[in-house]
Amino acid sequence: MKNFIAKFSRNKLAVGGAFILCVIVILSVLTPLLNLQPPNEVNTGNRFLRPFTAEHLLGADHLGRDLLSRLLWGTRLSLIVGVIAALIAAVLGSAIGIAAGFYGGRADNFLMRLIDILMAFPYVLLALAIVAVLGPSLMNALIAVAIVNIPFFARNVRGVTLTLANSDFIAAAKLSGRNTLGILILELLPNLAPVITVAFSTTVGWMILETAGLSFLGLGSQPPQSDLGSMLGEGRSALIVHPHTSIIPGVMIFVIVLGTNLFGDGVRDALDPRLSKGNLTRSVPMTVITRDKIPSKKGTALIEINSLRTVFQLDKRDYSAVKDVNLQLSKGECMGLVGESGSGKSVTALSLLGLVPSPPASISSGSVWLNEQEILGLGYADIRKIRGNKVSYIFQDPLTSLHPLKTIGQQLFEAISTHQSLTKSLIQSKCYELLIEVKLNPVKRIMSSYPYQLSGGMRQRVGIAMALANDPELLIADEPTTALEVTVQAQILSILKLLCQKRGLSLLFISHDLAVISQITDKLAVMYAGEIIEEGLTKNVLETPLHPYTEALMNCSPNMNLSLGDKLPAPIPGQPPDLQTSTIGCAFGPRCKYFGDECKKEKIPLNVSSGRAVRCIKLGVTNG
Repeated sequence: MKNFIAKFSRNKLAVGGAFILCVIVILSVLTPLLNLQPPNEVNTGNRFLRPFTAEHLLGADHLGRDLLSRLLWGTRLSLIVGVIAALIAAVLGSAIGIAAGFYGGRADNFLMRLIDILMAFPYVLLALAIVAVLGPSLMNALIAVAIVNIPFFARNVRGVTLTLANSDFIAAAKLSGRNTLGILILELLPNLAPVITVAFSTTVGWMILETAGLSFLGLGSQPPQSDLGSMLGEGRSALIVHPHTSIIPGVMIFVIVLGTNLFGDGVRDALDPRLSKGNLTRSVPMTVITRDKIPSKKGTALIEINSLRTVFQLDKRDYSAVKDVNLQLSKGECMGLVGESGSGKSVTALSLLGLVPSPPASISSGSVWLNEQEILGLGYADIRKIRGNKVSYIFQDPLTSLHPLKTIGQQLFEAISTHQSLTKSLIQSKCYELLIEVKLNPVKRIMSSYPYQLSGGMRQRVGIAMALANDPELLIADEPTTALEVTVQAQILSILKLLCQKRGLSLLFISHDLAVISQITDKLAVMYAGEIIEEGLTKNVLETPLHPYTEALMNCSPNMNLSLGDKLPAPIPGQPPDLQTSTIGCAFGPRCKYFGDECKKEKIPLNVSSGRAVRCIKLGVTNG
């Protein structure tokens, strides 16, 4: 509850909506206790009294009835009808959605076809038809409004139920022997409660407005009973001469619906974890840069990364995924970037091209130099010229990175035509050459195939071909062999190595597999908790690891030469640190068998000596 209130209070408009609703609800509750004139007392002598007259603060209507009294009683009635209609729609719609999503099959098909029939009619016409059949009255208007809003709840709840019904906790409840009713009430309903609450809070305003609309047409409340809609309808004939009789109830309807919608939006934002974490926020085309200064280039490397820091802001808290990373990669050089999942490898690579989604990410410091050009500070149009042209990216999963509705030929064609002004025939010819180069045949069949029609290894080769389409200087390969079988892995690595040698490409190869890294890279950088903790020639790092984390990574790697009875590789104890916390001392310390008091006194620098770099004050302790 505290978490909900904290999230809700950050939305100032939602707080304003809640305040408006509170005032209106309090006034409605207190209406019977207030010293008001009878709302239905007719006094023709007071016809169309203007506001702020004696004993009639808001004036009088065409029958001399006090508008303030009628407004408060009408607001009270409109709120009651709107909330009750929303409750009926929520209960019936949610029940239908739960039943359809949980049972599936014929039950799902039957119930959702009924919902489709309801949705086939415009909701206003359907409400009018229901009231026409049942007869004009406020109760019948309430029923009509509730019925036309049942599909909204049913479809929303069904979608979530379909996902939850196949969840492990539901399967566990079934295995424990719990009956269906118990599963629905105790397991499923609590997880659906936020969805139903959000839907309810955002529909109450619609219900009030729809009920008011029916009353305005004379199909809702009947004289002498009145709600806001009927008051508005009664005053329309005198709108020009006596506008206050229509404006006052109209403004009240506007204020109620506005407050309800603002409050509902706030409830939705506070309850939906995707919204609170920024997962549904549309990202800008490139990562936001918030740095104060640009570190200058220090050497002659093709790509030079200086003091790069990438931060994610979630729930107004900063998480440093990349912390002051420094890397240099020369022309024609292959560098490996290795570490556990979540160590910051992919975020580092994506940061180079401004591909980390903003929000929630931003680059708070550092620079990236490509030759003599600093590319982090480039505008979107300029960075687009570099992406896929000078610097290309091979993504981890080609099935999700390739467009599912375009053929391989169309995607290759687009990759080339975006950066090169060539004729259609030349682009076509280059597409053929690229596919042959990555050993994909028959070329014509591959060109006309969709990604789902190819195997994982073939899709990855297509990804490599697209990355090479514009002769880049730097190729970033983000775990390109993940989820591929060993023989296919070997083929992909062989292709990459051959192409890099043939074209003189620089390669940044990201992986958590040390065996793969050893086959293709010249240099190796090890990452932990967003920091480079060891760097050197691949052979030297793997043969003589200087950092305890590197040693631990090697010790927990699978060994295919194990015999029966041999011990399995031991996992690294403990868990990586929370990226929110600013670690004093060694970040790996709590998991390190060499950890001592001297390791937690201050931040450990990256010590460079004899072509090796290591972030450890016990340099060489693992070999000594």
